[in-house]
Amino acid sequence: MRLRPYIPSHDFDAIKNWVTDERTNAMWSANHAPYPLEKTAFDQFLADMYEKHGDCPFVATTDDGIVVGFLCCGVCSKTNEAMLAFVIIDPAQRGMGYGREMIQLASEYCIDILKADAVQLNVFSVNERARKCYESAGFAERITTPEAFAFSDEKWGRTNMLFSR
Repeated sequence: MRLRPYIPSHDFDAIKNWVTDERTNAMWSANHAPYPLEKTAFDQFLADMYEKHGDCPFVATTDDGIVVGFLCCGVCSKTNEAMLAFVIIDPAQRGMGYGREMIQLASEYCIDILKADAVQLNVFSVNERARKCYESAGFAERITTPEAFAFSDEKWGRTNMLFSR
């Protein structure tokens, strides 16, 4: 697997159909990303995330170049912690270890290249599969905020997880 910068003209078509419904969009982006994903709005969303948080988008590809994952990362200058956000794997490719490998590569990039002291991410309590993936990549729960997010008539807890060497 390789991580490389997201290239809108090349990668958008590969990921645009991974978010298939409003609940999935909420679980993936806490409704920060537009739904349904349309190129112009998604490009603006990514530009806004860069301006607000310094988040840079990346894709994960198989060794033969097939895009299987997407995430953003940035480093907070005050805490020197990196944040992984908007993590998603192609639904057709889930359960094959791509998520764990992508998270491990992104964490290594944040620590080794960006020189972050640690890497954090957030996951909603209803997304147990993602939480298990993050734990398998070396992340541990730091704090859980119950009922941090409302979707429809549901209240989801949000767990902040941390990876450090």
